[in-house]
Amino acid sequence: MSTNDNGETKITRERLVELLNEDLAGEYQAIIAYVVYSQVLKGAPYMGIAKELEVHAAEELSHAIKIAKQIDYLGGMPAVTPKPVKTSKEATEMLRADLQNERETVGRYRERIRQAEALGEFALSEVLRGIIAQEQEHEIDLSTALNIEVPPPIEPKKEPRGEKPAAARR
Repeated sequence: MSTNDNGETKITRERLVELLNEDLAGEYQAIIAYVVYSQVLKGAPYMGIAKELEVHAAEELSHAIKIAKQIDYLGGMPAVTPKPVKTSKEATEMLRADLQNERETVGRYRERIRQAEALGEFALSEVLRGIIAQEQEHEIDLSTALNIEVPPPIEPKKEPRGEKPAAARR
């Protein structure tokens, strides 16, 4: 990546593909988590949310397909490996892990929209806006199940100008 005259980081198409593949790995993680959690949540207080998590799993699959399609459009190869899935015997711990992931996802997609628009990839930014709307619904569902207010998104850490994150430099 390079910087413009204002010192802002300019993203390349290749870097955007790398970041979208990280996002795709997160979507795979969400699919797996929602499938597992929807089946292992036990007890009357969790019956409704367990059914809702099944719906979330299908929505996350739709997100993964949309992201993979955009990666292909940009000339990349979609990733095939999910991020690790946190499991627990405690229902609230599973729901909190899901909520944490959703918060991170919303933050990342907000950044991805800015990056897509900087490259003139307006269709990608529109796809991501639609995904964010569903991810925010997931945050509401999970927060309601946990009987808490919806926390703010977690904004991604900024990369130093012109550098890739440590994982990408290996």
